[in-house]
Amino acid sequence: MKKYAILADIHGNWEALSAVLDDAKENGATAYVCVGDVVGYNADPAKCLEKVKEICCAVIRGNHDHYCSHDECLDDFHPLAAKVVDWTRKQLTKDQINYLRKLKLQRKFDGFTIVHSTLDMPDKWGYVFDSLEADANFNYQSTSLCFHGHTHVPIAYVKRDMTERIEYNKLKLTLGQKYFINVGSVGQPRDGDCRAAYVLYNQSARTIELRRLEYDIEMTQEKIRQAGLPERLAKRLSIGK
Repeated sequence: MKKYAILADIHGNWEALSAVLDDAKENGATAYVCVGDVVGYNADPAKCLEKVKEICCAVIRGNHDHYCSHDECLDDFHPLAAKVVDWTRKQLTKDQINYLRKLKLQRKFDGFTIVHSTLDMPDKWGYVFDSLEADANFNYQSTSLCFHGHTHVPIAYVKRDMTERIEYNKLKLTLGQKYFINVGSVGQPRDGDCRAAYVLYNQSARTIELRRLEYDIEMTQEKIRQAGLPERLAKRLSIGK
């Protein structure tokens, strides 16, 4: 049995990723998984991608990973996001782009499932913010446990007779129930807490623990500004929104 560090939405934030990896090591993580969006928004996409390739035993493709590795039209993107995608494409090598392009949209791995958005339509990048939206996912979830990201908000959805939405810090998994767990964001939290977020999954104890870490936000902000990326990206890191 392993103790997994489950990472999501790193978004090129090297300082946040470094803090998370140090904490995971200190807390006995034996394996690492990333549920997508290694790149985008912040100024160290290539560096973060190389680290994820080095340490993670399973990685899937998020929407930013997808658009940064495919020459698709960005007309439907928010102008801010489109600018960052265009900038990020220029920071990645051909090998890195090919790596992102070949990532699967979902995977079953060591008894659990990973997806960036939802299992019903993983290529549509739908957001799950409530129990009704989570229900559609459970219809396609064949394992008892699935980790996801995309919203940057750590929330657990539990399928009993009905689907329940739970804010969690620690969660004990119960046999016979299904769990669809958002692990929050390493590199751009959006739940009002600016600290980096990730999850520790202890297979033997059947526990989920949400971890929050302070990191050098000012350094990340300065890198964003030096790269000429939108100022809004720097400011939002301070407020976690």
